[in-house]
Amino acid sequence: MRKPELAALKLSNPLHLLALGFGSGLSPFMPGTMGTLAAIPLYLLIQGLSPLWYLLILVLGFVGGIWICNAATKAIGRHDHGAIVWDEIIGFGITMFAAPAGAVWILVGFVLFRFFDIVKPWPIRWFDRRIHGGFGIMFDDVIAGLFALGCLQGLATLL
Repeated sequence: MRKPELAALKLSNPLHLLALGFGSGLSPFMPGTMGTLAAIPLYLLIQGLSPLWYLLILVLGFVGGIWICNAATKAIGRHDHGAIVWDEIIGFGITMFAAPAGAVWILVGFVLFRFFDIVKPWPIRWFDRRIHGGFGIMFDDVIAGLFALGCLQGLATLL
Protein backbone atom coordinates (compact mmCIF):
# COMPACT_ATOMS: atom_id res chain seq x y z
CA MET A 1 0.00 0.00 0.00
CA ARG A 2 1.27 3.46 -0.88
CA LYS A 3 2.06 5.86 1.92
CA PRO A 4 -0.37 8.82 2.04
CA GLU A 5 2.34 11.40 1.26
CA LEU A 6 3.08 9.57 -1.99
CA ALA A 7 -0.46 10.13 -3.26
CA ALA A 8 0.72 13.42 -4.78
CA LEU A 9 3.13 11.56 -7.04
CA LYS A 10 1.70 10.35 -10.33
CA LEU A 11 3.46 7.78 -12.48
CA SER A 12 1.81 9.51 -15.43
CA ASN A 13 3.99 12.57 -14.70
CA PRO A 14 7.38 11.93 -16.42
CA LEU A 15 9.32 13.72 -13.65
CA HIS A 16 7.64 11.65 -10.95
CA LEU A 17 8.10 8.45 -12.97
CA LEU A 18 11.84 9.10 -13.19
CA ALA A 19 12.12 10.22 -9.56
CA LEU A 20 10.45 6.97 -8.49
CA GLY A 21 12.82 4.89 -10.62
CA PHE A 22 10.03 3.80 -12.96
CA GLY A 23 8.00 2.74 -9.91
CA SER A 24 10.77 0.83 -8.11
CA GLY A 25 10.88 3.47 -5.37
CA LEU A 26 7.32 2.60 -4.42
CA SER A 27 8.48 -0.74 -3.06
CA PRO A 28 7.54 -1.06 0.63
CA PHE A 29 10.74 -3.07 1.10
CA MET A 30 14.07 -1.21 0.73
CA PRO A 31 13.10 1.26 -2.00
CA GLY A 32 16.70 2.50 -2.42
CA THR A 33 17.85 -1.03 -3.13
CA MET A 34 14.96 -1.54 -5.53
CA GLY A 35 15.90 1.72 -7.26
CA THR A 36 19.46 0.48 -7.63
CA LEU A 37 18.13 -2.77 -9.11
CA ALA A 38 16.15 -0.67 -11.59
CA ALA A 39 19.43 0.98 -12.58
CA ILE A 40 20.92 -2.30 -13.82
CA PRO A 41 18.95 -2.51 -17.10
CA LEU A 42 19.73 1.16 -17.75
CA TYR A 43 23.41 0.44 -17.17
CA LEU A 44 23.25 -2.52 -19.56
CA LEU A 45 21.86 -0.19 -22.23
CA ILE A 46 24.79 2.24 -21.98
CA GLN A 47 27.71 0.07 -20.87
CA GLY A 48 29.03 -0.34 -24.41
CA LEU A 49 29.22 3.39 -25.10
CA SER A 50 32.51 5.22 -25.28
CA PRO A 51 33.62 6.68 -21.94
CA LEU A 52 32.84 10.19 -23.19
CA TRP A 53 29.24 9.35 -24.10
CA TYR A 54 28.80 7.36 -20.88
CA LEU A 55 29.99 10.33 -18.81
CA LEU A 56 27.79 12.72 -20.81
CA ILE A 57 24.74 10.59 -19.97
CA LEU A 58 25.72 10.59 -16.28
CA VAL A 59 26.20 14.36 -16.24
CA LEU A 60 22.84 14.90 -17.94
CA GLY A 61 21.26 12.41 -15.53
CA PHE A 62 22.75 14.30 -12.59
CA VAL A 63 21.74 17.77 -13.79
CA GLY A 64 18.29 16.53 -14.80
CA GLY A 65 18.10 14.66 -11.51
CA ILE A 66 18.29 17.91 -9.58
CA TRP A 67 15.14 19.05 -11.37
CA ILE A 68 13.49 15.61 -11.15
CA CYS A 69 14.14 15.26 -7.40
CA ASN A 70 13.02 18.83 -6.71
CA ALA A 71 9.72 18.15 -8.50
CA ALA A 72 9.09 14.99 -6.49
CA THR A 73 10.11 16.65 -3.21
CA LYS A 74 7.72 19.53 -3.82
CA ALA A 75 4.88 17.13 -4.66
CA ILE A 76 5.49 15.05 -1.52
CA GLY A 77 6.30 17.99 0.72
CA ARG A 78 9.21 16.17 2.33
CA HIS A 79 12.95 16.29 1.60
CA ASP A 80 14.62 13.15 0.25
CA HIS A 81 11.73 10.76 0.70
CA GLY A 82 12.84 7.14 0.41
CA ALA A 83 10.68 6.63 -2.67
CA ILE A 84 12.81 9.11 -4.63
CA VAL A 85 15.43 6.84 -6.17
CA TRP A 86 16.70 8.68 -9.27
CA ASP A 87 19.80 9.47 -7.21
CA GLU A 88 20.46 5.75 -6.75
CA ILE A 89 20.19 5.22 -10.50
CA ILE A 90 22.84 7.87 -11.20
CA GLY A 91 25.00 6.74 -8.26
CA PHE A 92 25.04 3.18 -9.58
CA GLY A 93 25.88 4.48 -13.04
CA ILE A 94 28.88 6.28 -11.57
CA THR A 95 29.94 3.11 -9.75
CA MET A 96 29.90 1.17 -13.00
CA PHE A 97 31.91 3.65 -15.08
CA ALA A 98 34.58 1.66 -17.00
CA ALA A 99 33.68 -1.47 -15.01
CA PRO A 100 34.84 -4.82 -16.32
CA ALA A 101 32.17 -6.70 -18.25
CA GLY A 102 30.17 -9.44 -16.64
CA ALA A 103 27.43 -10.20 -14.16
CA VAL A 104 29.90 -10.67 -11.30
CA TRP A 105 31.13 -7.08 -11.69
CA ILE A 106 27.57 -5.78 -11.81
CA LEU A 107 26.88 -7.62 -8.55
CA VAL A 108 30.08 -6.31 -6.96
CA GLY A 109 29.24 -2.76 -8.09
CA PHE A 110 25.71 -3.15 -6.76
CA VAL A 111 26.91 -4.31 -3.33
CA LEU A 112 29.60 -1.63 -3.11
CA PHE A 113 27.23 1.17 -4.06
CA ARG A 114 24.51 0.01 -1.66
CA PHE A 115 27.11 -0.25 1.12
CA PHE A 116 28.32 3.34 0.68
CA ASP A 117 24.80 4.67 0.13
CA ILE A 118 23.44 3.01 3.27
CA VAL A 119 26.41 3.39 5.66
CA LYS A 120 27.28 6.91 4.44
CA PRO A 121 30.83 7.15 5.78
CA TRP A 122 32.42 10.57 6.01
CA PRO A 123 32.15 12.76 3.92
CA ILE A 124 28.97 11.26 2.42
CA ARG A 125 27.01 11.67 5.66
CA TRP A 126 28.32 15.24 6.07
CA PHE A 127 27.02 16.21 2.61
CA ASP A 128 23.75 14.32 3.17
CA ARG A 129 23.00 16.33 6.32
CA ARG A 130 24.06 19.77 5.07
CA ILE A 131 23.01 20.03 1.43
CA HIS A 132 19.30 19.99 0.68
CA GLY A 133 16.98 20.24 -2.28
CA GLY A 134 17.40 18.33 -5.49
CA PHE A 135 21.15 18.98 -5.52
CA GLY A 136 21.52 17.54 -2.02
CA ILE A 137 19.47 14.47 -2.87
CA MET A 138 21.70 13.81 -5.86
CA PHE A 139 25.08 14.82 -4.45
CA ASP A 140 25.46 12.33 -1.59
CA ASP A 141 24.75 9.49 -4.03
CA VAL A 142 27.33 10.90 -6.44
CA ILE A 143 29.90 10.74 -3.65
CA ALA A 144 28.76 7.20 -2.71
CA GLY A 145 29.07 6.24 -6.38
CA LEU A 146 32.59 7.67 -6.53
CA PHE A 147 33.62 5.72 -3.40
CA ALA A 148 32.14 2.53 -4.88
CA LEU A 149 33.79 3.27 -8.25
CA GLY A 150 37.18 3.57 -6.55
CA CYS A 151 36.71 0.27 -4.75
CA LEU A 152 35.42 -1.51 -7.85
CA GLN A 153 38.34 -0.28 -9.96
CA GLY A 154 40.74 -1.21 -7.17
CA LEU A 155 39.34 -4.75 -7.06
CA ALA A 156 39.47 -5.04 -10.84
CA THR A 157 43.12 -3.96 -10.81
CA LEU A 158 44.03 -6.40 -8.05
CA LEU A 159 42.23 -9.32 -9.66
